[in-house]
Amino acid sequence: MSDSMVDGRKFRLLNVIDDFNRESLAIEVDTSLPSLRVIRVLEKLIAERGCPANIRCDNGPEFISHKLQDWCNNENRKITLQFIQPGRPMQNAYIERKNGSMRRELLNAYLFNSLAEVRAMSEEWRTDYNTERPHKSLGYLSPLKYAEQWHKSKTDVRQLYPQTVTENHPKIEESRLVDKIVGKQKISNLENSNNKRH
Repeated sequence: MSDSMVDGRKFRLLNVIDDFNRESLAIEVDTSLPSLRVIRVLEKLIAERGCPANIRCDNGPEFISHKLQDWCNNENRKITLQFIQPGRPMQNAYIERKNGSMRRELLNAYLFNSLAEVRAMSEEWRTDYNTERPHKSLGYLSPLKYAEQWHKSKTDVRQLYPQTVTENHPKIEESRLVDKIVGKQKISNLENSNNKRH
């Protein structure tokens, strides 16, 4: 994305989003964002969150650079770059939707005097987007709340079925079968006790 300040100086924004829960991972702001700057942002995110399997991006010069491709192909990372077709932004719909919201709510709504001001307001907007804003596709939860609930549900499953940790699927099905049988026995016992009372 790009915009300009009050004095006419142009600036660019690099938005990084997690497709899983629509969380805005980073908004990098500067007058220029070459591939080395993109790599720096990605390295910071990997240090915080781990390495992704794929990165989907458009065909901007910072993304089609050999430097970014070499960085992704490093044996420690093995990240697949997935480029959308030129002129087909709908192939990267989540980031396009976020960019549209950011354009309407931040870039078009305010006049900026400095890069520091853009960075501060972008980070404030990103925090609100991740923590407060309900997303219809996430069941009207914020991105962070959705991720929190998803991780909690996975933890609950691991506690109920410890075999899921080792991915021992036959044991999982066996455990679920036992749960069903025990549940039916409880219902049967309850019905028998109700019949004896009458």
